[in-house]
This record gives sequence, C-alpha cells and structure tokens, in this order.
Amino acid sequence: MTGLVIVGAGGFARETAQAVRDAGGFELLGHLDDNPGLHGTEVDGVPVLGGGDLVHELTEARVVICVGNPRDYAARARLARRFDLPPDRYATVIHPTAAVSATSEIGPGSVLLAHCVLTAAVTVGAHVSVMPHVVLTHDDVVEDYATLTAGVRLGGGVRLETGAYVGSGALVREGVTVGAWSQIGLGSTVLGDIPPGEVWVGSPARRLRAAGAPARDELATRTVGGPLT
Repeated sequence: MTGLVIVGAGGFARETAQAVRDAGGFELLGHLDDNPGLHGTEVDGVPVLGGGDLVHELTEARVVICVGNPRDYAARARLARRFDLPPDRYATVIHPTAAVSATSEIGPGSVLLAHCVLTAAVTVGAHVSVMPHVVLTHDDVVEDYATLTAGVRLGGGVRLETGAYVGSGALVREGVTVGAWSQIGLGSTVLGDIPPGEVWVGSPARRLRAAGAPARDELATRTVGGPLT
C-alpha cells in the first residue's frame, strides 16, 4: 500500500486524515508541520513526523497539503511552490460518501470530504479543498488552490478562478465567475461576477474590501502558486 503524508496538523488536516482512513488505498504515515512544538506528538492518534520539508526525504510517499484558513487561504499555494514537487507526488483524497460523476475530473493534491457532490462534467483543479456537503453542478470549473467550505452550492457553469475562497453555506448563481484569490463570506448569495482579489459578503453579495495581504500577494505572483496543471 502506498504511503501518504499530510502537510499540516490543524483542523482540515485532521479531517483529511479521517477521510484517508475511511477511503482506504493509502497507508497514512503521519502529518508534517512546521511547528516544532508538534514534532514527536500525535494528533488524533496520527504522528507528527516533523517539518514540511521532510517531503523531500520521504520520496516514496504521496503528499497532500492541508493548510489554510479564512485569514490566509493562500498557504497551500506557497507550500506547493516551496516544495516544487512533480504533480505525480501528490495524492487525491476522496471520501467514500462523495458522489463524483464519471464525467468529472479532479486534479492532484485535491481533497473531497464527506457527502460532497459533483454532478456532471465538473472540473476541479489541483490542491482544491472541497468540504462536506458541497454541491458542484454541471460544467462548473474550480481552478487550482480554491477552497469551498461546508455547504457551498454552485449553480451550473460557475467558474472559481485560482485560489478563490467560498465561505460556508454560500450560494453562487449559475454562470458566475469568482475572480482569483477573492473571498466570499459565509452565507452569502452571489448573483454576478466578482473581480479578483476582493472580499464580498451578504445576500445579495456586495463588495466589502480588498482581500487580505496573503491573497493579494499571491495574486501578484506571476505563477499564481506554480504550474501544477
């Protein structure tokens, strides 16, 4: 059985570890985290083996990066660029309760948690986080490093550009484009296109402010996280 290491030891990483256990197919070797205080400890019974750069020593293990939060949702892109691993080193983790149509595609390093649905011809890029009970409908395109938190619903033909973050319970109308590294607040209703690098909230969603510094910095990065697809 192929070994797998999860980069990160926080909430999303712990959820991914449970999905790996439920799905089978990988031997979960442990977490990697840059916090030295965690090294040698266990998180939910899974050992923290050391820092992230151990990916270069554990050459036979597959990798999935599970870091980030609403204040810094660009962290996965920075780590992927730092590690500079080939796409085939990254695992794709899909919980067994996820419903993924045969016409949908999922890129390397992406994670689909419990009870999410991809209906027809959905494209999910690399290093995308899809939390429980997310629904992606026909012809949606979710680009690299995007984050869809619990209960998000996308209408048909939606495009989430690189690094977009959609908060819990948000609804996105069919045909809408959410710009790169923009953030949608939880419970928001998005009825029209959103430019890159902005935060929108409310129902209907309106511009609140520019995105935080990590997202703005990533937007200004020529490779927007690295050519992984």
